[in-house]
Amino acid sequence: MTLLRAWLAGLPAYLWSGWGAIASLCLLLAAWEAVSLAYGPLVMPDPRAAFATLWGLIDSGAAWPELAATARRALTGYALSVVAGSVLGLVAGLSMTASMMSRPLVTVLMGTPPIAWLVLAMLWFGASDGTPVFTVFVASFPVIFIGALQGTRTLDNQLHGMAEAFRLPRRMMITDVYLPHVVSYLFPAWIAALGTAWKVVVMAELLATQDGVGAALAVSRSHLDTASTMAWIAAVVGLLLAVEYLVLEPIKREVERWREQGA
Repeated sequence: MTLLRAWLAGLPAYLWSGWGAIASLCLLLAAWEAVSLAYGPLVMPDPRAAFATLWGLIDSGAAWPELAATARRALTGYALSVVAGSVLGLVAGLSMTASMMSRPLVTVLMGTPPIAWLVLAMLWFGASDGTPVFTVFVASFPVIFIGALQGTRTLDNQLHGMAEAFRLPRRMMITDVYLPHVVSYLFPAWIAALGTAWKVVVMAELLATQDGVGAALAVSRSHLDTASTMAWIAAVVGLLLAVEYLVLEPIKREVERWREQGA
């Protein structure tokens, strides 16, 4: 509850400090408009047409089931990768041998294209939710695993020695020394994995499911409806930005505040 109250108290200031992100979005919209003017609406509809189409989908209720299906699959695979990647990365980071043995496996996972995992998932799970969930999991897992591993392996030995010298209780060492340091590595990995999850789930739905944003994009493609295509893309990106900037980033700022206080 303390963390929640601190998050709510700091949310207005955090939103006000996001003017840089707003400026970058405005630049993106300007570039979008310029491309639309240069190549015409068939290649790239202007932002007004795309957002009008998106509003029509929302107003009619057609957008919500598709967005809910995509969010459910993406967040399920993402949550599984967060739990498995964080725990296994922390465990591997505690042992030099386990760390060295895990690196080639993670390199293989990182180097395998998500489309290859998608093909395997389609053979194993068919057109069920298991296909996009598995693909999201296997694409996000190595990113989080590496973050947890690096956080564990780079723990400040001097800080650890001070904690040992003052004979801090084990619980205090975990919550005040180990956890803040590891989380400072985990949060960037979680955010990067969240973006990966969102991209991969849409790709998986495009090829393997009958509903979701990916399936809606497939229908828009078959109709050569670029306005609907951009509308669905804008909806997915909007959901991603909302989760990242309204949930993950404020929590990250609170967790890492100990660094600023100690500086």
